[in-house]
Amino acid sequence: MIPRAVDDYLNFLDAYPRQDWKNRLGNPVWHIHAGDPPQAEILAHEGDAKGVSVSFSMLLNLAAVANAEDPAVLWGFLRRYARSATPENHPRLDKLVGYAVAYFRDFVKPAKTYRAADEVEREVLLKIDETLGGMDGASAEEIQSALYDVARAAPRYQDFAAKGATPERPGVSNDFFNMLYEVLLGEKKGPRFGSFIALYGVAETRKLIEDALSGAFVARETA
Repeated sequence: MIPRAVDDYLNFLDAYPRQDWKNRLGNPVWHIHAGDPPQAEILAHEGDAKGVSVSFSMLLNLAAVANAEDPAVLWGFLRRYARSATPENHPRLDKLVGYAVAYFRDFVKPAKTYRAADEVEREVLLKIDETLGGMDGASAEEIQSALYDVARAAPRYQDFAAKGATPERPGVSNDFFNMLYEVLLGEKKGPRFGSFIALYGVAETRKLIEDALSGAFVARETA
């Protein structure tokens, strides 16, 4: 419940500047902050004009793959994405990093459970690895779009009932991203995966796929 509540708050905070006054008055952050909510903190990256709004679940997943129990480790990933970002100029994000490390240590780390990929999933993960091989420096949106294209080619993950889906361009079911979370992160849920890869790193994600397909994560749990 805690990660979801935090991310709901961050989403409301991010939406506030774009809303008219009628919707602002219905936005919980207007009431939480007595009519003066703070600005959302966006990580700016030269390769992504929109930047990335870092969610609590994204920080938890970064902590999970790095086994990070030190805020400096997470800041290492964040600064690699946005070089000018520091705890001083992103104080609210710095608090969130500290909370993520504590939550990971107390609740996530003891409960992480990886599973092995089946044959269909292995083929999809290998295709993702191949696709990422040519995406160094790509933006979060470009990576997300590439992930959708990989999933659309796999019948298991095609969703013809999705909004805007056509026989030529089906939608992508949530099962695709659930598979990524379970096999690569040992979690049931996670953040927008394109944004996660942009922060964690393309090369690092490819190594994550390699380790997952080798059975290293499952073997580590059973050792």
